[in-house]
Amino acid sequence: MAEIVSCPHCGQKNRVQATADGKPVCGKCGKPLPWMVHAGDKDFAEVVEMSSTPVLVDVWAPWCGPCRMVSPVLEKLATEKAGQIKLVKINADEAPDVSRHFDIRSIPTLMVFRQGKPIATHIGAAPAAVLRPWLEDALSN
Repeated sequence: MAEIVSCPHCGQKNRVQATADGKPVCGKCGKPLPWMVHAGDKDFAEVVEMSSTPVLVDVWAPWCGPCRMVSPVLEKLATEKAGQIKLVKINADEAPDVSRHFDIRSIPTLMVFRQGKPIATHIGAAPAAVLRPWLEDALSN
């Protein structure tokens, strides 16, 4: 599955695959693109656990107000960390197996995965001033 992502440097629209070797770059200017995709029960392992790039997983639901509040913060972080992380959004209503497997009881639940394993978890919405250091700490360990 591919998502359309606008390059934050030149504005070019690019098709970004949920799974790929390497990291997405703009077809026009060659700079790293924010890697933001959706996944569910059927492709979670391929999109998240098999990724060679660290993955920030956002388990959310469309009816969840805090989820909608934190989404732009996560997109900003994914843009800031273009080339370093992949942001994967999981709709909890459409991915009950993922929610069950990771014992997710509250949303939004954020998890950082490295080499297929969860290495950090944050439950609840928070501003960039809280999530940025949490993410940087997870990526540095």
